[in-house]
Amino acid sequence: MHAVRKIIHIDMDAFFAAIEQRDFPQYRNKPLIVGGVPGSRGVVATCSYEARKYGIHSAMPSSHAYRLCPQAVFVKPRFEAYQEASTAIRKIFADYTELFEPLSLDEAYLDVSGADLHQGSAMLIARDIKAAIRRQTGLIASAGVSYNKFLAKIASDLDKPDGLYVITPEQGARFVEQLPVAKFHGVGKVTSGKMQSLGIQTGKDLKKLSLAHLQQHFGKSGLYYYNIARGIDNRAVNNHRISKSIGVEITFQQDIKTRQEVVQHLQSLLEKALRKVKEKQLAANTLTVKIKYHDFVQITRSRTLPHAVTCSSTTLTVMENLIANTDIGNRNVRLLGVTLSSLDNEPALSRCRQMDLFNDF
Repeated sequence: MHAVRKIIHIDMDAFFAAIEQRDFPQYRNKPLIVGGVPGSRGVVATCSYEARKYGIHSAMPSSHAYRLCPQAVFVKPRFEAYQEASTAIRKIFADYTELFEPLSLDEAYLDVSGADLHQGSAMLIARDIKAAIRRQTGLIASAGVSYNKFLAKIASDLDKPDGLYVITPEQGARFVEQLPVAKFHGVGKVTSGKMQSLGIQTGKDLKKLSLAHLQQHFGKSGLYYYNIARGIDNRAVNNHRISKSIGVEITFQQDIKTRQEVVQHLQSLLEKALRKVKEKQLAANTLTVKIKYHDFVQITRSRTLPHAVTCSSTTLTVMENLIANTDIGNRNVRLLGVTLSSLDNEPALSRCRQMDLFNDF
C-alpha cells in the first residue's frame, strides 16, 4: 500500500489587483481592473473582487468591462512588482518544502508528504503558509489540500477568497462524482462540450464509461479522464519543470499595414522572447510566428531549425520566409506574436550578446 501523498495548491487571490490595492491605498475597496484601458483593444489581466461583482473576469475585453462597470478604476500592469511579489512567495514555499512546482506567478503545487511540521498535517501547514504570505507580503492566498494535484487544484477554488479547503482520500472519489465536468481542471470548453454531447455531465457520468470508450473519443487524454473520474491522479509535483514554450505578443492600438512595420515588430518580439529563453538558461529550436488580421482571422507559421535559435541574421531570414506567403501588406494586422519552443537545458544562448541581435540584418 502506497503512503497517501499530501499536496497543497496555493492560488493567490486577484494577484495583480491585490498588489495594486496594497501599493496604492486609493484603489482599495474599489472595482479595480488591471489590463488594457477602456478605449483600447486590451483585455482584463485580472480584477479585484469588487469588480467581479459586476460580472467582470480575466480575458474579457476592457471595453466590455467598462460597459459593465463605468466607475471601475483601470490601471496598466506593473509586471516588475508582480514578479517581485512572486519571488517573495516562492521563498516562503521553500521554507516548508523543496518540492514545490510554480505554475505561474500566482500559483503553485507543494508536496508536503514528508513534512514534520504540525505532525505532518497538510491542512495546518497550508494555514501556516497562508499566514506567512499575508504577514510578509500583505497579500492573501487561497489553499486547496488533498492527496493529488487534481483535487488540490479544485479545492483551492472552492472557498475563495482567503480560502482553505481540504478533500480527504475518503472524500475524493465521491467528490469527483458530483463535480460537473466543466469544472474539471484540464477540461476546457471544447472538451467539456464534447463530453456533454456524449451525455457526460458529471464525474459520475464519466466514471460509467470504459477506458477503451474514453480513449476512442479523447485519444491519449482518455486515460487521464478515466483516472480522475475515480479521484486518481499520480502526477508528481515537479520542482524542475521545463517550459514547453516561451512566447510574447502585442495587440496594436491601431492596425498596422505595411510589411516593414510587421518585420520591425517581429524583430522586437523575437528579441524579448530570446531574452526570456536566456533568463531560463534554455535553448529553443522552433520558431513560431503568429499573425491576427484586422478581421480576427489568425494564422501561425513555424519552422524547426537544426540548431538553437540564436542572435544571428539566419533567424531573421527564417522569420522573413515564414511570413513570405501570407497576406501581410494586403490585409491590416491587429496582433503579432513570436513563440520559441522545442526547449531544452542547453545554455546555448548564454553566448548571445543581446545588443548584437539585429546588427547583421
